[in-house]
Amino acid sequence: MHNKQILVVDDEENVRRLLFEVLTKEGYNVKAAENAKKALEMLTESSFDLVMMDIRMPGMDGIEAFHIIRENYPKVTVIMMTAFVSIDTAVEAMKMGAYNYISKPFDISEIKVTVKRALEINKLTEEIQELRYEIQNIFSINNIIGKSEKMKEVYKIIGKVADSNSNVLIHGESGTGKELVAKAIHYNSHRKNAKFVKVNCGALPENLLESEIFGHEKGAFTGAVEMKTGKFEYASGGTIFLDEISEMSPNLQVKLLRIIQEKEFERVGGLESIKADVRIIAATNRNLKKLIKSRDFRKDMFYRLSVVSIFLPPLRERKEDIPLLAEYFLNKYNEEMNKKFNHISLEAMRFLMAYDYPGNVRELENAIERAMVLGSGTILLPENLLLDSTPFSRHEVEILYFEDKPLRQILHEVEKKVLNKALNRNGWNKARTARKLQMSRQALLYKIEEYEIKKE
Repeated sequence: MHNKQILVVDDEENVRRLLFEVLTKEGYNVKAAENAKKALEMLTESSFDLVMMDIRMPGMDGIEAFHIIRENYPKVTVIMMTAFVSIDTAVEAMKMGAYNYISKPFDISEIKVTVKRALEINKLTEEIQELRYEIQNIFSINNIIGKSEKMKEVYKIIGKVADSNSNVLIHGESGTGKELVAKAIHYNSHRKNAKFVKVNCGALPENLLESEIFGHEKGAFTGAVEMKTGKFEYASGGTIFLDEISEMSPNLQVKLLRIIQEKEFERVGGLESIKADVRIIAATNRNLKKLIKSRDFRKDMFYRLSVVSIFLPPLRERKEDIPLLAEYFLNKYNEEMNKKFNHISLEAMRFLMAYDYPGNVRELENAIERAMVLGSGTILLPENLLLDSTPFSRHEVEILYFEDKPLRQILHEVEKKVLNKALNRNGWNKARTARKLQMSRQALLYKIEEYEIKKE
């Protein structure tokens, strides 16, 4: 059964009866209305997926009713029904958003196909809207920020893969947010109520990492005074995030491969096989294909882990996201530090935009946090960012900012900056500012208007 709700609207009883019988036999739930007014009343009382409506009816005609339906029930798909003489009107209705039209007298097979396709399109549209909603909300939960085209591609993959059980391999430089993406996948999957467990494969020597991942039995080795549950066992039903997977030894990779293939493992020193219902998300900042060539990483392991691959672009390749990220971190640390920075000044933002961030998003966050710790007031200024520990100087940033710009634009921007600073330094006393700059007051007023300089 389809369980789809269809409303048939026609003033002719034989048409209503015919469509009711045909569509009911196809498995749809069908209701009928003899005029447009009755149909609109029924739409307020019940939810319908599809409305099939005649154009020519006494009282309110189908076109007028269609306008009301389109305005008040935009998700409802509408098919217009028309006699040959009013096909032009039906085509006009399609231009305004109707899905299709059916000509009278009816072809039963055409009705079936048209209705089926209309409802399929309706379902697809709903799925796309749901995916967009998921994409918008994933990142408010997991703090992934970005509107650049490259990040939109990442969001699409997350939206598609999240609710599957496929293993995922996340590539990206250090600081790009690989763990945030792993969490976004987990918390938007059917495993979201189970555990998300992280293992840093580069933080422990091989023997300790093996015990950490698989657990061990009491007496398995010196110091194993009691049984320990491993991360895979602990994450049962949930997701395990294997960060820096490239640092795992080939010997340990063989043991991990068995979990991936057979969904079971033994604790170190144990004989009992333990089932592993765990989704694996791995991450690396290294080129695994190069490591495969040097035999530091197993090819079969690579293909098992990278059922779906996600590449996180470095911040230097999505600089349009910097203002969004910077404002996000400003708000975050305002809350954490009880600060009152309202915004980042235009000049400070220019400095942030000019830098290439080898440490990626993490480095930007650290720069904002450091500036807010040492700064005061309500506006984050360039001098707050230009500290000894900041990895760029004022001159370096200004040179980077002006690279590849027309000379006229550079001169205008420098002139605007000089005028703005001079006005602020002189308390916006225009006569005094003009004297200091050795220009007429009239010329200064003209420049203020030309550059739209406003008192901050």
